[in-house]
Amino acid sequence: MPTFSYRALQSNGSMTEGQLDAPGRPDALRQMESLGLRPVSLAEKAAAAPAKNGSPVPASMGNVSFKFESKKVSAKELENFTRLLSSLLAAGVPLSRALMILYREASASAARAKWKEVHDLVIDGMSLADAMAKSPDTFPRVYVAMVEAGEAGGFLDVVLAQIADFQMREKDLKSKVTTAMVYPCILLALALVVLTVLLVFFIPKFQKVFSSVHGALPLITQMIIGASYVVRSYGFFVVAGLVVAFLLLRTWFASEKGRRMWEGLVLQSPLVGPLVAQFAMARFCRMLGTLLGAGVPLVHGLNVARKSIGNQTLVDAVSRSIERVQQGGRLGQSLAECKQLFTGSVLEMVSVAEESGKLDGELIRIAGVTETDLDRHLKTAVAFAEPLMLFLIAGFIGIIFIGMLLPVFSLQDYIK
Repeated sequence: MPTFSYRALQSNGSMTEGQLDAPGRPDALRQMESLGLRPVSLAEKAAAAPAKNGSPVPASMGNVSFKFESKKVSAKELENFTRLLSSLLAAGVPLSRALMILYREASASAARAKWKEVHDLVIDGMSLADAMAKSPDTFPRVYVAMVEAGEAGGFLDVVLAQIADFQMREKDLKSKVTTAMVYPCILLALALVVLTVLLVFFIPKFQKVFSSVHGALPLITQMIIGASYVVRSYGFFVVAGLVVAFLLLRTWFASEKGRRMWEGLVLQSPLVGPLVAQFAMARFCRMLGTLLGAGVPLVHGLNVARKSIGNQTLVDAVSRSIERVQQGGRLGQSLAECKQLFTGSVLEMVSVAEESGKLDGELIRIAGVTETDLDRHLKTAVAFAEPLMLFLIAGFIGIIFIGMLLPVFSLQDYIK
C-alpha cells in the first residue's frame, strides 16, 4: 500500500506533518479529514530503490540529482496552493499573510515567483481575483471567476476548498482518458513502424525480381512499388511536408474560426462526440453545483460554469439558455435547447431539483453519475479501438503481401 507524506493545519491553526498509508490519494485525503486535519500538501513517497547487491543506496548518492525546473506552474502546485490558501484563510490568517507564507514555502522557483507576484499585487490594493487574472497561463478563467464570486460573497475559503476538490476530480478524470488512449496510440505507432520497414526494406527485394521478368504487374503491385519508391527517395521531404501541414493546421485550428470548425466536427463524430459532450456536461454540472452550494447566485454561477465547458459550440448554446434565465425563465426549461449537452432525463432531474430547492446537490449528483458513466463508455471505446487498430494493421500488411505475391503466382507464365 502506498505511503503518503502530508503537511496539514490542525484545528488550533498550528502546522503538523506526518505520514499515512492509503490505497490512493482520495482515500488519504479522507483519512486526514477524519483526523480533523486541513490538508496543505499531500504527496506519495517514492520507494527507495535498492542497489544491485541488495544494499540500500547511500544517502550521499541519493542526494545527487539533476533538476531542471519548468518555468510554468504545474497543476499539482496550483492545487496545493489552492488547498493551503483555503486552509489558512479558514484558520483566520489574513490574506496578505497567507500569500506571504505560500510564496516563502513554495519549493519550485516558478511557483514561488508567481505566488510572490500575486502577493505583491494584493498588497498594492488589487483584489485577489484581479491579481490572478494577470496570469491567465497559471490561473484559468474559471478559477478566477470562482475566486471573484467567493470574494464578493465573503466565503473565499470555502470556494478555494471547492476549487481544489474540483481540480483533483478533473485531474483524475483526465488521467483516466489519457490512460485509456495509451494502448491505441502504441498500436498506431507500431503500425507505422511496420509499414515503413516493409516499404523501405521488404519491397525493394521483390522489385529486383520483378524487374528481371518482362511483364505487366498488377495495379496493386505497381501502387505498392510506387509508394516504396516515394518513401525511399523522398522520405525526408514527405516527413517535412507532413510536419509543415500539421503546424499549419494547428495554427488554423488555434484561430477562432478554425477552433469552432474543429469543435463542431468533434461533436458530430459518432464515437468521440458523445464522450466530449458527456465530459463537458459533467464539468458544467459539478461547477454550477459547487458554486450554488457556496452561495453564488444562479445567473452568476451559470456565467462562471459555462466557461468550464471548453467547447465553444456548447458554450454558445448554454449562453443562449442563460439569457432566458436572466429574463425569468426556469433553468430546466432554458437548458432544453442544449440537446447535445443535456438529455431529457437530466433536464427532468434539474427541473424537479429546481422546484424542490435542492439544485446544488442534484447537480453534483448528476456530475458524479455522468463521470461514472463516462468512465464506462471510455472503457468500451478503448475495447472497440484495440481490435480496430489490430484489424487495420493486419489489413495494411495483408494488402502489401497480397500485392507482392500476385506477380509471383504468374512468374511461371512469364518464364514460359
